[in-house]
Amino acid sequence: MRLLMFFMSIQSPLQLAEELQSKPLNTEIGELLKLLSKPNIKGATIKRDELTGSIVVARIMRGGAADRSGLIHIGDELREVNGIPVDDKKPEEIIQILAQSQGAITFKIIPSIKEETPTIEGKMFMKALFDYDPTEDKAIPCKEAGLSFRKGDILQIMSQDDATWWQARHESDSNPRAGLIPSKHFQERRFALKRPEVHMQQLKISNRKSYAECAGYNSGTYIAGFRRSFRLSRKDRKTNKSMYECKKSDQYDTADVPTYEEVAPYRRQPNEKYRLVVLVGPVGVGLNELKRKLLISNTQHYGVTVPHTTRARRGQENDGVEYIFISKHLFETDVQNNKFIEYGEYKNNYYGTSIDSVRSVLTKNKVCLLDVQPHTVKHLRTLEFKPFVIFIKPPSLERLRETRKNSKIISSKDEKVAAKPFTEEDFQEMIKSAQMMESQYGHLFDKVIVNDDLTTAYNELKTTFDKLETETFWVPVSWLHS
Repeated sequence: MRLLMFFMSIQSPLQLAEELQSKPLNTEIGELLKLLSKPNIKGATIKRDELTGSIVVARIMRGGAADRSGLIHIGDELREVNGIPVDDKKPEEIIQILAQSQGAITFKIIPSIKEETPTIEGKMFMKALFDYDPTEDKAIPCKEAGLSFRKGDILQIMSQDDATWWQARHESDSNPRAGLIPSKHFQERRFALKRPEVHMQQLKISNRKSYAECAGYNSGTYIAGFRRSFRLSRKDRKTNKSMYECKKSDQYDTADVPTYEEVAPYRRQPNEKYRLVVLVGPVGVGLNELKRKLLISNTQHYGVTVPHTTRARRGQENDGVEYIFISKHLFETDVQNNKFIEYGEYKNNYYGTSIDSVRSVLTKNKVCLLDVQPHTVKHLRTLEFKPFVIFIKPPSLERLRETRKNSKIISSKDEKVAAKPFTEEDFQEMIKSAQMMESQYGHLFDKVIVNDDLTTAYNELKTTFDKLETETFWVPVSWLHS
């Protein structure tokens, strides 16, 4: 069996670092300085082969020093380091030898007889749907090689050779070196163990959901823009359903597990319809006042859906303006045909938002502003609508007490019922509801806006809308293929 001996006849790490610091800084020099600043060997990991007992190269980190050198490959057997046999040593002991080495470093290896499959650096990008910290992951083979990320980060997948641990880098990071992240399948399996807990939380959200109408606290009374929503408060609601109700089953569904979502850059073209804007938030947060301010700022550019109802028309109401009035039989038929995004029943009358009402707004070349229950969001994420989801979040409990103390909230569908002042219970319910929404559906939110000050929140919302129509955003790859 042929032995290969590699010599790294270089200056000591300290001497080389000092020399590099005197040179103009670039990506390569910056990375070398980072590698030399700590007594760690970067770019490759080693392990003991379970079958042979030999120390072998387990992984080459894409973009790292070992990868770029082309001298070391996965499966290579490590026999000696600086003349020291390593057959009987643990991987941790070998790393310690390397860390203590000064000057020239000699490796004696037996090349792997396996031919490596050429890895083509693909252009696969994933949006992270959960937070990850490798230092807290007991399963990761090498914590130092791990890549931390936050929910919403865009990751470029550099290698999927390992079914359990992918290699990735942050899309916005100039450093070419990849880090380890759990693969989609592996992370889904781990999340499956927590499934019962998550399922109970989701049920809790459904049971505690509150559907009162609200608007800006500056105006003193919370309204719904041009109408009251069909959504009702928890106390007044009889039923409130979605066209995509989840089937009651204990079977584990990986489609509902938030791990990664493959994405691609997208920019709206001038001849395309506007993206649907979905607004989500707890009762009393001021969502509808923000929507109202957007509508009156430019009625030719923004639009809202007109809800359907089975109740009788009143007074000065016009069909197709406040509501679209239809028979109970037709409403129930449309429900059976999945024509409603959401619907509810109040005092023996149905109220609902239809899919066609959304299409109607978009067809008029307007931006459709739609507020829905958070569990409905994932079913609107289609090629047709390309929704941008904004979560309106309340400030702290202390700020709610300060800013909403003179405001009122409408908690009934009945127009004859007057708005009532916020109570401490309303504030606490708002905070708790927001926390549950963000915990369970936060991976579906494209933007989070804290409505502390109405004017500030509105300006942030308006700026987001302007960017949405002119700049490039990451969207699911499925939205780019008809």
